[in-house]
Amino acid sequence: MTTPSGRLLTLLSLLQARRDWPGETLADRLGVSRRTVRRDVDRLRELGYPVQTTKGPAGGYRLAPGSDLPPLLFDDEQAVAVAVALQTATLGVTGVQEAAVRALATIRQVMPSRLRHRVDALQVLTVPPTSSPAATVDPEVLLQVGACCRDHHVLRFDYVDTEGAQSLRRVEPHRLVSRRGRWYAVAWDLDRAAWRTFRVDRVRPRTPIGPRFAPRELTDEMVADLVRPPGETSWPAKGRVVLHASAADVSRWVRPDQGTVTPRDESSCELEIGSWSWPSLAAWLLLFEAEFEVLDPPELVVALEEIAARVGRAMAASGSLGADVSKPGPCPHTVG
Repeated sequence: MTTPSGRLLTLLSLLQARRDWPGETLADRLGVSRRTVRRDVDRLRELGYPVQTTKGPAGGYRLAPGSDLPPLLFDDEQAVAVAVALQTATLGVTGVQEAAVRALATIRQVMPSRLRHRVDALQVLTVPPTSSPAATVDPEVLLQVGACCRDHHVLRFDYVDTEGAQSLRRVEPHRLVSRRGRWYAVAWDLDRAAWRTFRVDRVRPRTPIGPRFAPRELTDEMVADLVRPPGETSWPAKGRVVLHASAADVSRWVRPDQGTVTPRDESSCELEIGSWSWPSLAAWLLLFEAEFEVLDPPELVVALEEIAARVGRAMAASGSLGADVSKPGPCPHTVG
């Protein structure tokens, strides 16, 4: 390291890149003695960086969260990325846009001239959607929902739907999503035994929060399909059936991007499901070891009859049937 200041910046960059660093490893990376590393760590602490000493055979250092915000270290690419992100921070959260403008001005003041010119060339204007104005979200509500997502705590809240009806909801919140100027909470609804999305501007959390829960599987693709408006992406084949199994059991096997499950009673539910073709949709329904009736459309009934005929011919060819089942007959699982 040519200068102590340059070495100090390199040390800070190393501490930010990994959780724990052995003292000997840091000394080797910096090309100095362990004593010099200790002095540099003390200087970082004086600047406000909470560098902790870790125990062990060799001893080491760790950069921990602090109570104050010390000076930040960005490389050129990070600085440009932050500048762009701050200029596009019109996310419907009360007070965020004004704070973003002040933060960008603060960062710009400490940028070197060469980098300031690059950032100034990125004057971004974000145009909000005109179809429906986005409602603003209380940042405290957003933080509370986000904390329940992070810590896996059941969230209870009053919710107002699109029709203006108010209800008390109990959910296992899994993800916060920002889409087209609105914030959504993706959660497992405990009373409806299904995935649901809730607009955060319509959420009024209740206290205290509920117990901890074990998070369910939820991929990024599943989240995207949950917040996508109905009809924006459609399966080529979609059917609706009554399945004689509980909604809770069926929901375990239905991905959010594939269909929706609505309880009818304790032992049956209505399933709206999609697939790439009618035969594949019919075959998927047969994977459930439960009786079902087709509500619509007729194409699904035809696909089930074709599968029934194919199974009959296969059984006849194997000699396991005494009756003639070579001609197609009505599928016993369907109602025309």
